[in-house]
Formats: sequence, structure tokens, C-alpha cells
Amino acid sequence: MSSPHGRHRARRAPSGARKLATRASAAGATLALPVIGASTAFAGEDTTYIVASGDTLSVIAAEQDVDGGWKTLYENNRSVIGDDPDLIAPGMELSLDGPAAGSAGGSATDADNASYGTDTAADEPTAVMPVDGSTPTAGYEASGAHWENGHTGQDWSVPVGTTVKAAAKGTVVEAGWDESFGYQIVIKHGDQDYTHYAHLSQIDVSVGATTGMGEAIAKSGATGNVTGPHLHFEVRTTPEYGSAKDPVAWLKNHGVTVSNPA
Repeated sequence: MSSPHGRHRARRAPSGARKLATRASAAGATLALPVIGASTAFAGEDTTYIVASGDTLSVIAAEQDVDGGWKTLYENNRSVIGDDPDLIAPGMELSLDGPAAGSAGGSATDADNASYGTDTAADEPTAVMPVDGSTPTAGYEASGAHWENGHTGQDWSVPVGTTVKAAAKGTVVEAGWDESFGYQIVIKHGDQDYTHYAHLSQIDVSVGATTGMGEAIAKSGATGNVTGPHLHFEVRTTPEYGSAKDPVAWLKNHGVTVSNPA
């Protein structure tokens, strides 16, 4: 169990190189271009964007000045991206000017209901349990002498060395030591959510790394302020301590079944 008195300052890694391409509508040729105000690169051509590591739809929409923001970008490229706007992969070619070829053209309501860094329930799981074979112990907002202002996460009792997985796709923004949390990792997901993994015995990712949903990122342990080996799992609205929200509700809203949380 933790006594989170510490604070940590998240370091932001520079985003990956942005790549644009324009496809000539008549000849079908593709030309690579540097990052500029791409929407006006060539009149009469459909401007496209090549997804780079660490990109999100909101970042692309903002940087490329897409009318309607990430939701429009998603709707125009649903046939390329699929049903989950969180799951874009490096190398995908997205249309910035209009519907991509073969686009299903879903509605704005579909985008609003998609799981994109929000608490909206998803049709398909967009997260996983961070540890397997665990026993829930201290739950969110539990009170006691171990926590100054109530427990900020969900604890699962697991043996030291148990594989810890990224609950969802994201980018590592913190990986290191904290006096109270011991070895810890913080991952940014989509636009709004961050997950925190604490009391680790081993860290297997570094700041700036992109993690896939369910990817192994660490080994559980008993570092920091604890009474026994376990994983402290936290969901935050910022990378900083003090912005926690119910992690079990977050998991359930992302399609994960959590049995008997303490």
C-alpha cells in the first residue's frame, strides 16, 4: 500500500517527425513534403498525412489545421483507422481534406461515443488489466493510516516480478524513482487520461516510448512506501499526483471486467 506524499514532474519527449504527402488526383503520384501549412500545399490535390510514432488524432488535427478537429479527421478516415480512434499506427496515410477512399462515413455521434481518452464505454475493449492473477486489496479512496488524503488508486497483490502491462496504448511520460511510489511509470493516453504504475521492481520502458495495449512495461515489486509486494494502479487527468479518478470505473468504461475490487 502506498502513502503518496511525493510529487513528480513529467518530462515530455519531443513528438516524432511529422510527414505529409500529396497525392495528385489525376496521375496518382505521391510526393513527400516537409511539415508546412499542408492544407494549401497544392491546389486541386488531396493532402494526406503519414502517421508518425506518438501521434494522436487531436495532435494531427491541431498541427495541420483540420476543419472540425480530430472528430472530422477520424470520420474522414474511419475506413483506414477502424472503429477505435485511439488506435492509429505509424505509417497510416490519413486524408486531411475529405473522406478517404472507401470511407464508411460514420456520424459525429459515432465519434462522440468512441473511446478517445474519455470515460465513454466502448463496444470493444480498449484497455486491459495491468496485471494478471492478482488479488484486489486497497481500493480507490480507501481511508486509513497509510494514506494522507485517501487512497488514490487500486492496489492488486501480486508476487514480486509479476509482469506489468500498459493498460492502453499511449506514450511514456514518466519512468523512474519517487520516494513514496518507488519505481514508477506514467503513460499518457489519447487527449486526457494518464495511467500510473507504482512500487515496481523493474522498469522496461523509457520516457518517450510508445506502448501498445497490453505491452509488458515493468515487473511488479515492493519499492517505495509499502507493506508488501503489490501493484498500485492509478488513473489521472494530468501526469501529476493529485488528479486521480476511479481506476476501476475507467477500466470498466474501456471494456475491462474487474472482479471484486476491494
